[in-house]
Amino acid sequence: MSLSIAIIGAGLGGLVLARSLHHRGISATVYDAEASSSARSQGGLLDIHPPTGQAALHDAGLYNAFRSLIRSGHDAKRVTDRDGTIVFDWPGSSFGARPEVDRGELRNMLITALPAGMIHWGHKATGVLAVPGQRPKVRFAAGSSVTADIVVGADGAWSRVRRSVSGVEPAYTGTCFIEIGSPPGQLPSHESAQIIGRGTLMAVAPGLGILAHHNADGTLSGYVAVNATLEQIASLDNCGQAAMRAVLAQRFERWAPALVTLVLENLGGPRLRPIYALPIAHRWNRVPGVTLIGDAAHLMSPFAGEGANLAMFDGAALARQIAVQRDDVESALSTYEHALFPRSAEVAQRSADNLRNFFGPDAPRSTVDLFVDLFS
Repeated sequence: MSLSIAIIGAGLGGLVLARSLHHRGISATVYDAEASSSARSQGGLLDIHPPTGQAALHDAGLYNAFRSLIRSGHDAKRVTDRDGTIVFDWPGSSFGARPEVDRGELRNMLITALPAGMIHWGHKATGVLAVPGQRPKVRFAAGSSVTADIVVGADGAWSRVRRSVSGVEPAYTGTCFIEIGSPPGQLPSHESAQIIGRGTLMAVAPGLGILAHHNADGTLSGYVAVNATLEQIASLDNCGQAAMRAVLAQRFERWAPALVTLVLENLGGPRLRPIYALPIAHRWNRVPGVTLIGDAAHLMSPFAGEGANLAMFDGAALARQIAVQRDDVESALSTYEHALFPRSAEVAQRSADNLRNFFGPDAPRSTVDLFVDLFS
């Protein structure tokens, strides 16, 4: 039986799904809103976990290629308090259980593993029409549309595909990220590089934190994390760089000077990223021919480190199920979702708990306890 499969979104989950299907001789088409693969920066480093992300890359036949991308030692973790005192310091490894790779390099690896023309760039999905007895139809912003036997929403936090199966929208968690990063053409100061260490720095206190790491080229990426209301975020979003610097200087006035400098000398834009999440037990009723993977299915805070890993695992799991039951699409999608819901709920609960551990009243002690459990 020949299937038509439309994957909406060329993030890591959608790309692993496409590659895993192709690896099994099943064709699919990926549609992405961006104009090209290089339309925007893909962020910094990702830690890839054995039971999820690494398993998915094995399934896609790309594990050895993935190993060549690993940044040796960049899985190091350091936690400090607001005074800059190191309260946890794990030195990293050459190939640990959760090795780090550059997100952009991983995405490019997946793209180049697909046949030319399999990804259709510049196709922003605006919605999916799912009518009983008919194949689902995806509508795009430019006015075109496509029908397929299977439509997979891999289109992220604000998924348009999700709206065809679920009326639930993400809710604000109470924590907002403000991006920091090296100014163009500059490396971090020696002082900032030293306090970050080899891998990732997490300087945390109740309601406030700094998360930063070195990129492959030696530059710095990261976030300031603040617990704030949506009204406070809106006020921050409307202020310019100078006003933002003043606000953050006030927020961090009792912190170690080296940590304050790390924030203020790398503030840039600034860009705000409120952290949203879907309900922990998010699920939907079966809609013929339509399903979801990744953030579209189970958006959560990043504090379990599983967002990208789960997205890739979802893609591989769905590809396997389609291959096994390609003559019965609905059974394949139902079986996939039956496993997806409890799997994602467990991780979403852990992510929500970890968010409280990072910036709750017991930070940084609660953060240290989390990492001691993880690395013991």
